[in-house]
Amino acid sequence: MEDWAEVQRLHHREGLTKAAIARRLGMSRTTVIRLLASREPPRYVRPPRGSLVDPYADEIAAMLETEPDAPATVICERLRRSGYPGGISILKEHLARVRPGFLAARAFQRTSYLPGEVGQLDWWHSGVMVPVGKGATREAFGLVLTLPHSGAHAAVFTLGRTLADLRVALVGCLERLGGVPEKLVHDNDASIVATGAGKRARLHPEVSALLGQLQTKAVPLPPRTPTSKGQVERTIGYLETSFLPLRSFVSLADLQAQHDDWATEVAFGRTLRRTGARVADRHLVERGFLHRLPEPVPDTDLQLEARAGKDAFVRVLSADYSVPPAFVGRRIGIRVTPDTVRLSCEGHRIAEHRRSFVRADVVLDPAHGRAIRLAREARDRLAEQEPEAPAVDLARYDALFEVPA
Repeated sequence: MEDWAEVQRLHHREGLTKAAIARRLGMSRTTVIRLLASREPPRYVRPPRGSLVDPYADEIAAMLETEPDAPATVICERLRRSGYPGGISILKEHLARVRPGFLAARAFQRTSYLPGEVGQLDWWHSGVMVPVGKGATREAFGLVLTLPHSGAHAAVFTLGRTLADLRVALVGCLERLGGVPEKLVHDNDASIVATGAGKRARLHPEVSALLGQLQTKAVPLPPRTPTSKGQVERTIGYLETSFLPLRSFVSLADLQAQHDDWATEVAFGRTLRRTGARVADRHLVERGFLHRLPEPVPDTDLQLEARAGKDAFVRVLSADYSVPPAFVGRRIGIRVTPDTVRLSCEGHRIAEHRRSFVRADVVLDPAHGRAIRLAREARDRLAEQEPEAPAVDLARYDALFEVPA
């Protein structure tokens, strides 16, 4: 998945030829052609075979941490002292995969950026509690994306920080900013990173697929380095001190609307000291350097599958949603959007509910409720009509087996 995403980015964003991509990524030109021919993210990636380099991956990472440009010959010489039995060719292939992450992380520690070069991404714990119905409230989280060159930002608010929330919020931020930067710098949040951290981070396949469709690249930062994404950290501080005070919100949609209006009227209208220009003016220029969002916009809905229970309900993200009783025990396809939960069976939609954010909630379609009651009544009537089994005289078994009285 990550190879596909990087090949798409290098070809479409940087304009590299197939041969140049093959040299940079250490793969065959045939592989590059195959990955470019696939416009959709791969569904399955064969697990990589073990390599003689694998046991020395941490030692190599430590060397690159100190000197990202260290030559392969020097690294190979150091590894020989530790017992490395492999050749320099497979070592170079390994370095071609991991070295760019070390170089990128160092590059993004500087404080000036070209327009459209980078976006910094982070989740904001807003502390705002919004009602979600039935007397319950949930904290609103904001995914904040800042363009350091112009200082422009976008925020999309959700009621969670899951992978599904990230996908929807990231596309929403890019739509508000008018395009996609070359790279996205982020920390090692569980909604983005599946395993590892920093240079050893492995993204969720769904995140890699989305980044490939957007033709941008993720740059996971080393743990405990908030200054490496200082622009978005300052944006979050600005939101806390300039947007939240003296405001109240009746819903998540109200929070989103108030923020978007405030960002247009206030945040983009201010002049930044470090640039000496209005954010709106710098952003207008930077938009010309951003990559256009693909059309259509990538599908960000969460797709699941579950079996309908005997009570004609399906559990989706801590809430139960009703299905027609005819589908009890069947496998149900689930598509979750920010507002709805759509249920289908064998490709045919069977129900659509408004999404609930109340924990342990029960969402019942009135039509389903009537059908469930009718099914129960029919079952009860059938049970009442079943004839009783005639009594059996057990004495005849005693006689058959000559059991003495």
